[in-house]
Amino acid sequence: MTRTVPVLVMDSYGKLLPVLSASARLLRLLSLLSSRPSWTCAELAERMEVTDRTVRRDVARLRELGYSVDSEAGPWGGYRLRAGSHVPPLILDDEEALAVAVGLGEAALGGDQAALSAMLKLRQVLPRRIADRLGELDDAFVRLPAAGAEKPQISPGLLLELATACRRGERGRLSYTDGEGRSTVREIDPYRLVHTGRRWYFVARDVARGQWRTFRADRVDRLQPTGHPADLTDPPDPARLVSRNIANGPYPLTATIRVPHPMREALRLVPATIGTHRPDDPHHPHAPDAPHATIIDIGGPDPDGLARYLLGLGTPLQVLAPEAVRDALVRRTRELLSNNAGLPVT
Repeated sequence: MTRTVPVLVMDSYGKLLPVLSASARLLRLLSLLSSRPSWTCAELAERMEVTDRTVRRDVARLRELGYSVDSEAGPWGGYRLRAGSHVPPLILDDEEALAVAVGLGEAALGGDQAALSAMLKLRQVLPRRIADRLGELDDAFVRLPAAGAEKPQISPGLLLELATACRRGERGRLSYTDGEGRSTVREIDPYRLVHTGRRWYFVARDVARGQWRTFRADRVDRLQPTGHPADLTDPPDPARLVSRNIANGPYPLTATIRVPHPMREALRLVPATIGTHRPDDPHHPHAPDAPHATIIDIGGPDPDGLARYLLGLGTPLQVLAPEAVRDALVRRTRELLSNNAGLPVT
């Protein structure tokens, strides 16, 4: 007798990676149908990266499973979930449930927050026999970094463990290896996981130091619950904390600059992984000239290195601090003018 795993589908399971199984694709289709009133067949095919024929076949399969999917013919017609219809549980056998869980895990490793949330929900209801097989897969997989890209090694199981700790609100004992290869064990209060587009960061309060810290998730060796509640009094903005630590943490010097651009444009000019941004004070003396200016803190190795970077931005800016960076920028600008003065214009 084939064992099955009932999964109650809510509003959305988030984005999955390319097709791993028919059941994973059905979850993706159901998620899309739940996300807005109507979809054309072509739109669904494009989003799911399949053919129109596959979409029609999957819609028919959902109807067989009891989902009320209405359709309208014609170029402007499409598919939609019937309003107010009861959504029955989707039944997966062991192999299908395993495929969906693996797909969610891979999507979560790529930075999909919705996939991580879905993986957390799914693994909480998986039978022990399937959860054990997922653990075996985590141990067996070796992920090779893509060419030219730095992809840290982290298993979906560890990522799930950290996400579970954040949700549970329980103090933990963290075994961690830093960038210098030093191993430490410390008590932490888990708070959030943040993905930067390159890697995951674990935001937690260091209990002994009484400070909010960020830890690279791929450097976490182990996290053990202690049975004590976490103290999450006055938590930070996790995204801002990670951005600031990435931008300024490894560098001995930080420059504060002002650019005459609103926040959105300033983030395109200086990414959040390079600098920490905040809106300028509207009472700044130069605010009438740039009422939507942005203040950015940028880390660097030395004043001259920061000056080179700032010149490369190709935008008007003011160095608010420190004076050494301002002097280096002025010196380099004068050298540039001197080297080009008197040259014929062609």
